Amino acid sequence: MSKQLKDSTPTDSEVILGILNNSEAALKKLYTAYFPMVLQLIINNNGNADDAKDIYQEAIIVLYNKVKAGDFELSSKLKTYIYSICRRLWLKRLTQINRYGGDIRDFQEFLPIEEEEVEQHNDRNIQFTKMESALKLLGEPCKTIMEDFYIHDRSMQDICERFGYTNADNAKTQKYKCLQRLKKLFFQQK
Repeated sequence: MSKQLKDSTPTDSEVILGILNNSEAALKKLYTAYFPMVLQLIINNNGNADDAKDIYQEAIIVLYNKVKAGDFELSSKLKTYIYSICRRLWLKRLTQINRYGGDIRDFQEFLPIEEEEVEQHNDRNIQFTKMESALKLLGEPCKTIMEDFYIHDRSMQDICERFGYTNADNAKTQKYKCLQRLKKLFFQQK
């Protein structure tokens, strides 16, 4: 998304497209657009500004991961969806620290967020940590090849030229071998 977002509050589609296109501008707008709503929710329910920042960050990560997974369908306003995630995460945290003494006073509609979604988010974070460890153990040039192809979205021709392979097919073969080593390292971890 090359154009700058004009409004202070981005549209739902701008946010979704921005996440899909790795737009920092879209994420910055998203971070500032709905934080006051979350801050009010948390402060009104036994929290403080730091709690609100933590919860909001977690909610944005949940949204980001769902959009990046490719199966995200928004059935409400994005603001409502984010509010629902934050509400669910805050209720869970209050329960964990035994400060919850009653119903959250809602100031707008919300959608129920399944406990499974939060668990899936936690499981995905564990998997990312394992992958990061496996990448560190992989060594060069495999680590850079994997990062160039999967993270930086470089073409096999670019990788071929960067590493001095005779052609893109040779680079592809090397990438495949590196991927097999990475899988082995990933699954050996506990």
